[in-house]
Amino acid sequence: MTTKTAEELAHPSQEEIELGAVLHALSDPVRLKIVHALAESACECTTGTIDVPVTKSTCTHHFKVLREAGVIRQRQEGTSRMNTLRDEDLEARFPGLLRTVLQAASA
Repeated sequence: MTTKTAEELAHPSQEEIELGAVLHALSDPVRLKIVHALAESACECTTGTIDVPVTKSTCTHHFKVLREAGVIRQRQEGTSRMNTLRDEDLEARFPGLLRTVLQAASA
Protein backbone atom coordinates (compact mmCIF):
# COMPACT_ATOMS: atom_id res chain seq x y z
CA MET A 1 0.00 0.00 0.00
CA THR A 2 1.27 3.46 -0.77
CA THR A 3 2.36 5.68 2.08
CA LYS A 4 0.32 8.59 3.36
CA THR A 5 1.61 12.17 3.40
CA ALA A 6 -0.10 15.36 4.56
CA GLU A 7 -1.40 15.98 1.02
CA GLU A 8 -1.97 12.39 -0.07
CA LEU A 9 -4.20 9.64 1.26
CA ALA A 10 -3.18 5.99 1.06
CA HIS A 11 -4.90 3.91 -1.62
CA PRO A 12 -4.27 0.29 -2.60
CA SER A 13 -2.88 -0.17 -6.08
CA GLN A 14 -5.10 -1.96 -8.59
CA GLU A 15 -3.22 -5.21 -7.93
CA GLU A 16 -3.68 -4.85 -4.16
CA ILE A 17 -7.48 -4.55 -4.29
CA GLU A 18 -8.90 -7.66 -2.62
CA LEU A 19 -12.31 -9.16 -3.33
CA GLY A 20 -13.13 -9.68 0.37
CA ALA A 21 -12.38 -6.05 1.21
CA VAL A 22 -14.48 -4.79 -1.72
CA LEU A 23 -17.42 -7.04 -0.80
CA HIS A 24 -17.18 -5.96 2.84
CA ALA A 25 -17.12 -2.29 1.83
CA LEU A 26 -20.15 -2.76 -0.42
CA SER A 27 -22.11 -4.78 2.16
CA ASP A 28 -23.12 -1.71 4.19
CA PRO A 29 -26.22 0.18 2.97
CA VAL A 30 -24.68 3.61 3.66
CA ARG A 31 -21.50 2.77 1.75
CA LEU A 32 -23.57 1.30 -1.06
CA LYS A 33 -25.54 4.56 -1.23
CA ILE A 34 -22.24 6.49 -1.45
CA VAL A 35 -20.98 4.25 -4.25
CA HIS A 36 -24.27 4.55 -6.12
CA ALA A 37 -24.11 8.37 -5.89
CA LEU A 38 -20.52 8.36 -7.17
CA ALA A 39 -21.43 5.98 -9.99
CA GLU A 40 -24.16 8.36 -11.15
CA SER A 41 -21.97 11.45 -10.86
CA ALA A 42 -20.09 12.67 -13.92
CA CYS A 43 -17.46 14.41 -11.77
CA GLU A 44 -15.72 14.32 -8.41
CA CYS A 45 -17.94 14.78 -5.37
CA THR A 46 -17.03 16.23 -2.03
CA THR A 47 -17.80 14.10 0.99
CA GLY A 48 -20.50 16.54 2.12
CA THR A 49 -22.44 16.55 -1.16
CA ILE A 50 -23.54 12.94 -0.85
CA ASP A 51 -26.66 12.74 1.31
CA VAL A 52 -26.36 9.91 3.82
CA PRO A 53 -28.34 9.55 7.07
CA VAL A 54 -25.34 9.43 9.43
CA THR A 55 -23.22 11.85 11.46
CA LYS A 56 -20.18 13.51 9.89
CA SER A 57 -17.75 11.30 11.83
CA THR A 58 -19.60 8.14 10.79
CA CYS A 59 -19.66 9.35 7.20
CA THR A 60 -15.89 9.90 7.36
CA HIS A 61 -15.49 6.31 8.56
CA HIS A 62 -17.57 4.97 5.66
CA PHE A 63 -15.48 6.89 3.12
CA LYS A 64 -12.29 5.56 4.75
CA VAL A 65 -13.54 1.95 4.46
CA LEU A 66 -14.36 2.49 0.78
CA ARG A 67 -10.96 4.12 0.11
CA GLU A 68 -8.95 1.46 1.94
CA ALA A 69 -10.83 -1.29 0.06
CA GLY A 70 -9.96 0.36 -3.26
CA VAL A 71 -13.55 1.20 -4.18
CA ILE A 72 -13.04 4.99 -4.23
CA ARG A 73 -10.17 7.41 -4.69
CA GLN A 74 -9.96 10.45 -2.43
CA ARG A 75 -7.82 13.52 -2.69
CA GLN A 76 -7.57 16.49 -0.43
CA GLU A 77 -8.48 19.88 -1.90
CA GLY A 78 -8.23 22.59 0.74
CA THR A 79 -10.50 21.50 3.56
CA SER A 80 -12.56 19.17 1.34
CA ARG A 81 -12.02 15.61 0.23
CA MET A 82 -12.83 14.97 -3.39
CA ASN A 83 -14.13 11.47 -4.17
CA THR A 84 -14.26 9.41 -7.33
CA LEU A 85 -15.30 5.84 -7.94
CA ARG A 86 -12.45 3.54 -9.00
CA ASP A 87 -14.75 1.80 -11.47
CA GLU A 88 -12.03 1.17 -14.07
CA ASP A 89 -9.72 -0.43 -11.48
CA LEU A 90 -12.56 -2.54 -10.11
CA GLU A 91 -13.67 -3.59 -13.60
CA ALA A 92 -10.10 -4.61 -14.50
CA ARG A 93 -9.69 -6.55 -11.25
CA PHE A 94 -13.19 -8.06 -10.93
CA PRO A 95 -15.05 -7.77 -14.26
CA GLY A 96 -18.76 -7.01 -13.85
CA LEU A 97 -18.73 -7.01 -10.04
CA LEU A 98 -19.51 -3.36 -9.38
CA ARG A 99 -22.19 -3.20 -12.09
CA THR A 100 -23.84 -6.36 -10.74
CA VAL A 101 -23.82 -5.15 -7.13
CA LEU A 102 -25.24 -1.74 -8.08
CA GLN A 103 -27.96 -3.34 -10.25
CA ALA A 104 -28.92 -5.74 -7.46
CA ALA A 105 -29.05 -2.91 -4.93
CA SER A 106 -31.36 -0.91 -7.21
CA ALA A 107 -33.78 -3.80 -7.72
